[in-house]
Amino acid sequence: MQSYLSHLQCTNCGKTVRADELHTTCPDCGKVLFARYDLDAARRVDRDEIVRRRSGLWRWFELLPVRDPDHVVSLGEGDTPLLWARNLGRKLDAPHLHIKEEGLNPTGSFKARGMSVAVSRAKELGVKAFAVPSAGNAASALAAYGARGGLSVNLFMPKDVPDMMRREGTAYGAHLYLVNGLIDDAGRVVRENAGSRGWFDMSTLREPYRQEGKKTMGFELAEHFNWELPDAVFYPTGGGTGIVGMWKAFEELERLGWIGPKRPKMIVVQAQGCAPIVNAFHAGQRYAERVADAHTVAPGIRVPAALGDYLILDAVRDSGGTAVAVTDDEILSAMSELAHEEGVFASPEGAATLPAYKRLLADGFLNHEETAVLFNCGSGFKNAELFPATVEAWPDTRAASS
Repeated sequence: MQSYLSHLQCTNCGKTVRADELHTTCPDCGKVLFARYDLDAARRVDRDEIVRRRSGLWRWFELLPVRDPDHVVSLGEGDTPLLWARNLGRKLDAPHLHIKEEGLNPTGSFKARGMSVAVSRAKELGVKAFAVPSAGNAASALAAYGARGGLSVNLFMPKDVPDMMRREGTAYGAHLYLVNGLIDDAGRVVRENAGSRGWFDMSTLREPYRQEGKKTMGFELAEHFNWELPDAVFYPTGGGTGIVGMWKAFEELERLGWIGPKRPKMIVVQAQGCAPIVNAFHAGQRYAERVADAHTVAPGIRVPAALGDYLILDAVRDSGGTAVAVTDDEILSAMSELAHEEGVFASPEGAATLPAYKRLLADGFLNHEETAVLFNCGSGFKNAELFPATVEAWPDTRAASS
């Protein structure tokens, strides 16, 4: 197997730079760099051979950016199931509703995909130490893959993140620093200190390769649906790497001749207390304004400003999609409903997709026969404090029996 990685290209100004040098954002305009591949040469890759390979993200090796397989840092990420939401479908008269269950990835979230690829490529390019701002899951994933690769990891998290996410990062041996503020405040701390301390900044879309791991969700969607794509994808959106990566994947698959031009409607889902992309979409803006008082029970989508806002909004508009904000009460109710109806203990971020789906059915944006996929981006076990157990005491029969 060989990677067909060719070069890096700025998604804003179009500047190209060498792929075999370490880069963060575009050196000219500071925007997001994309990895580009020689897709004409990659046409010799047999799609069916990839399908026959051992399961996991790295079976797509030719379309990923690592040159030497010896540099791959993996914990078995990818190839998560697409679950037919039969019970919810019956309730909603929606027979083609599905859940992409990303909570079964290593470290319990889809962040494992991006970190596996980004850590592997950075290690290949000589990086020894990383830093990342995170609301929880990205920190856990980077810590785990750093440990797996024998690399140093520094985590910067808002001080109010769930306790389990703090514990997980340190369990893998990472250095944890709590920041008095939100995730973009943590990101500022990383950027101010990375150079002097020898850290590589792994912030969302501030390096070129996390989205390459996330794009494999798009590859898998095409494979799940026999090289078609569903009618709608509901995606909980903070930094937006997943939407950006999947939209890129669809373009690459079409250029390879593996899928046709059909695209799903890409649906951004955010919380009402932090909805910069939703606000920008409905205002007709290409760039989102920072949310001043960001708050929600879903820490992974409490991102007041996203570097890749223009890429997210372009994908939503180009797909004929839309953007929806849901309340915290709707999120908590959906966590219970997904667990009760489908046996999926979804993260609050993933659960947010269900009320968004219901709303778009009700207002006619989607019809009941359209195929829709709700992305559950992580396991609800990390947010279990949101659901204290309901218990009943069993009568003590010891006294009677004695």
